[in-house]
Amino acid sequence: MGKKIGFLGFGTLFGFALSRVGASDFNLIFGMFTGQDLKLVWVILTAVVVGFIGMRVLRLRAKQTISGQPLKISYKKLGHWSLMGGALFGIGWGLAGACPGTVLAQLGEGKIFALFTFTGMIYGTYIYARLKENNTEL
Repeated sequence: MGKKIGFLGFGTLFGFALSRVGASDFNLIFGMFTGQDLKLVWVILTAVVVGFIGMRVLRLRAKQTISGQPLKISYKKLGHWSLMGGALFGIGWGLAGACPGTVLAQLGEGKIFALFTFTGMIYGTYIYARLKENNTEL
């Protein structure tokens, strides 16, 4: 139970941070995709750099997970499904002004239009699971 509360707390702080930097503001997202305002690009690049450094440190130093299991970091094969999924994700993000993280922040802010994005996210996950269940190569 304590772990779940910790996750809820971290998610709440993450949503607050997304909201504070403007990642849940449609106009700022639109500005990013049109090149008019690059504030969010810098936020994303900062996250990528921090993640890259964190993964390098894990790869060099960590031999096990927090729970004591052996740590295994593997690369995911890049294929046509990954490229199509990435393109669909980018198009959806540009049209809706939200990605999976920011749509939850938008819902927390009471932005009702985010329900459409959230519904599409759930439906897309369902379709992926069904294709994967039927052994479609993804």
